[in-house]
Amino acid sequence: MISIELKDGSKKEVENGLSVLEIARGISEGLARVAMAGKVDGEVVDLRHKLDKDCKLEILTFDDEDGKKAYWHTTSHIMAQAIKRLHKNDNVQLAIGPAIEAGFYYDFDTEYRFSEEDFEKIEEEMKKIIKEDLPIERFELPRNEAIKLMKEAGENYKVELIEDLPEGEVISFYKQGEFTDLCAGPHLMSTGKVKSVKLLSTSGAYWKGDEHNKMLQRIYAVSFPKASLLEEHLAKLEEAKERDHRKLGKDLELFMTHKLVGSGLPMYLPNGATVRRLLERYIQDKEIKMGYKHVYTPSLANVDLYKTSGHWDHYKEDMFPVMKMENEELVLRPMNCPHHMLIFKSKMRSYKDLPIRIGELAHDFRYEDSGTVCGIERVREMCQNDAHLFVRPDQIKDEVAKVVKLILDVYEDFGFKDYKFRLSLRDKNDKHKYFDDDQMWENAESELREILTELGLDFYEAEGEAAFYGPKLDVQLKSAIGHDVTVSTCQLDFLLPERFELEYIGEDGKEHRPVVIHRAILGTFDRFMAFLIEETKGAFPTWLAPTQVKILPISDKYLEYANKVKEALLEKDVRVEIDDRAEKIGYKIREAQLQKVPYMLVVGEKEQEAGEVGVRNRKDGDMGAMKLADFVNNIDEEIKTFAR
Repeated sequence: MISIELKDGSKKEVENGLSVLEIARGISEGLARVAMAGKVDGEVVDLRHKLDKDCKLEILTFDDEDGKKAYWHTTSHIMAQAIKRLHKNDNVQLAIGPAIEAGFYYDFDTEYRFSEEDFEKIEEEMKKIIKEDLPIERFELPRNEAIKLMKEAGENYKVELIEDLPEGEVISFYKQGEFTDLCAGPHLMSTGKVKSVKLLSTSGAYWKGDEHNKMLQRIYAVSFPKASLLEEHLAKLEEAKERDHRKLGKDLELFMTHKLVGSGLPMYLPNGATVRRLLERYIQDKEIKMGYKHVYTPSLANVDLYKTSGHWDHYKEDMFPVMKMENEELVLRPMNCPHHMLIFKSKMRSYKDLPIRIGELAHDFRYEDSGTVCGIERVREMCQNDAHLFVRPDQIKDEVAKVVKLILDVYEDFGFKDYKFRLSLRDKNDKHKYFDDDQMWENAESELREILTELGLDFYEAEGEAAFYGPKLDVQLKSAIGHDVTVSTCQLDFLLPERFELEYIGEDGKEHRPVVIHRAILGTFDRFMAFLIEETKGAFPTWLAPTQVKILPISDKYLEYANKVKEALLEKDVRVEIDDRAEKIGYKIREAQLQKVPYMLVVGEKEQEAGEVGVRNRKDGDMGAMKLADFVNNIDEEIKTFAR
């Protein structure tokens, strides 16, 4: 007998050698029916996995993230099997088919060109495979036999994957009917466990994500254990399409891209530039009130700067190539913290000077693959709302608290309510990603954890999400379409002050090392704008709207009064336009609605004689007539208070 500890903390004695599924069945038949996989001492395993020692066991269902992955990964194999069946004569080679955040995909190499017209046939074949309820069997092979098996099957990509595996790695396969695939698993017990499936889209994808490799065909899909869950998911996808910042960015003329400029390098149009300028002024004004001093630093730097900071060793794969000029090697900067270290070091500091808060709207550059760039959400040049706080050790808690307060103030202004605090730690099993100083890491993580606890923040911990130089507090915002987005961050850094030999003179007259707090409140303006566009569907709050008021004269006879209304609004710095086109008023209203303008003012004979405006609100429609002075005062107050 062996002892297993279940998720609820209860313990159970079971026979040695039972599978996860058999143990689930022993708990209840209902649990066994919905079980997808197991987690043994933190490792996700098949339901067929047999237990041979005392352990902690979690039975995973579709409600668990890893349970979903097993379900979706199994369905990716069913899709690949269906395509192999349908295209026996098209020499279809399999690449990879993982589960992803919302479903799965599989990459194929074939001369046949897949399109959405093929989806119905593929889905029908998948349903046949599901109905066949094929048992899914796992087996392992030595490296030479595994390579032989895949070569005989003509699966060149699988051969390459096997050859890339380290010596001694377990090489496993999964077989269902005539279909066999190289895979680490886990998978369901049979194809019949899958219920509702839907193919979503197809696109190109470079093998291994490298643009120098061959372009493959990728098919995205999703599956669910109930038809109702699939319908709900498809409705969410439709909602996501309506909120897609790339579509709205084009429709509302916020930004554009062009292949002559380059992938991941968007251009902000006047409307988008207005929104971005307002965001920049908004956050800088808040920072100035909190004692921040803003600087400008160059977007180019000598490679030696990043060798000194440590970024070169830990981050150079994400940097653009070096440019050689005369006797210097220059690089586009991926971040600007090293510049701020030098600004601090430019003169001797006293303990009385600290904290020193250096802020910058910094343009940074990241070497993103073309396949990963996305509108203004993921770009190759970004503008960060960056700042570095140079503090004494006794000031850390107060300064972190002030950063948290600023984050919460900003979220209140924007109406963000669905967010979580995450303490991002290093992965101790992957030390090459992080600066190698165990004591520094232990101190930094413990201190930040203690600060967050003392501040009374409800936070969770995530290994492997730290910066290379230290742990951080990330704020995970839940988007309108259900995605977790990291916006604000606050990072504790004991490393860079050491590498740049930063010092201040303490009260004892001796030299001391400051601590640096890296923080970004809006993150990058680019990603923040993408998030805002999707949250609001492009209907920005009045204070942030590119055009806040559209004046709609009923005819040319009232243009003079329309201009009087415009002047009254301009005196309060309201962004206002007159639609003086020879169009019917209904058409003008519909156009303004499509442009997401917060207020439309209809002016005609009645309004002119009474000194009024006919007010229409983007959200509430016709609000009736209002004295011009009253409307001007109302909108001025709405803008000043960041009303939503």
